[in-house]
Amino acid sequence: MENLAYSGVDGAVSWEGKSLEQCDHYHTFLQKDVAARLHDQAAQDDFKVHLRGLATTGFAQTSLDALLAAETPEGRDWAVAEALAEAWLNQKHGVIWPWNTERDKRTPKASLPGADLIGFIELGNETRLVFGEVKASSDVSSPPNVMNGRGGMAQQLETLATDLSILFQLLRYLQPRCKNSPHENQFNAAVALFLRSGNKAITIFGVLIRDTAPAENDLKSRAQHLSKKITSPSTCHLQALYLPHAISDLPRLVSCGAMS
Repeated sequence: MENLAYSGVDGAVSWEGKSLEQCDHYHTFLQKDVAARLHDQAAQDDFKVHLRGLATTGFAQTSLDALLAAETPEGRDWAVAEALAEAWLNQKHGVIWPWNTERDKRTPKASLPGADLIGFIELGNETRLVFGEVKASSDVSSPPNVMNGRGGMAQQLETLATDLSILFQLLRYLQPRCKNSPHENQFNAAVALFLRSGNKAITIFGVLIRDTAPAENDLKSRAQHLSKKITSPSTCHLQALYLPHAISDLPRLVSCGAMS
């Protein structure tokens, strides 16, 4: 499904670029893993079953069918790219996502502050907090503009690693979503490790989705900059995924599976 285009390490920061191949495995990945993450399929199925149990008459069933048919599918490129990154990190790096942020969106255009990625990773006997950012870009420049400046990925990842006020808000967001859930022990272990390490032991991912030819400078220069800001026991991994089609095709490919 993927070929390694380049990789490197500088201190606590690593970078890696992979070209994804147009193949059945990739098709299945989009249709199952990415779609399930994008639409929060498990919660959606539970929601529909619950509502069907409340529709006890024929008229109510008709009303429910109309309600369910009014669902607006997620079709924004960046949202699909974010789901792709989450599915990729789960499949290839074992990152655990205790909560799908789709559940926090009260309207289709709502967005949440803080990190794009919030989860856990098991490393040996340790459970670590995972935070990160996702960017998608067709910019022909290398690195693309989304990597640079105050709103760029490099600055956002540096902030995640060093700004305790942001980390406090993220932990405050995550704690009630893990409490009394199967992920409560992971939250407790990861935060305990974080505190024992002097608020340093976290794993940060930056995922760049591209539809251009692989170019190591998409990540390398930013990774080398970050290596001066992010130090052990924090770790930072920059990943570039080079798609075999345009980024703008992602919503269609995930929703209907028509590979071009």
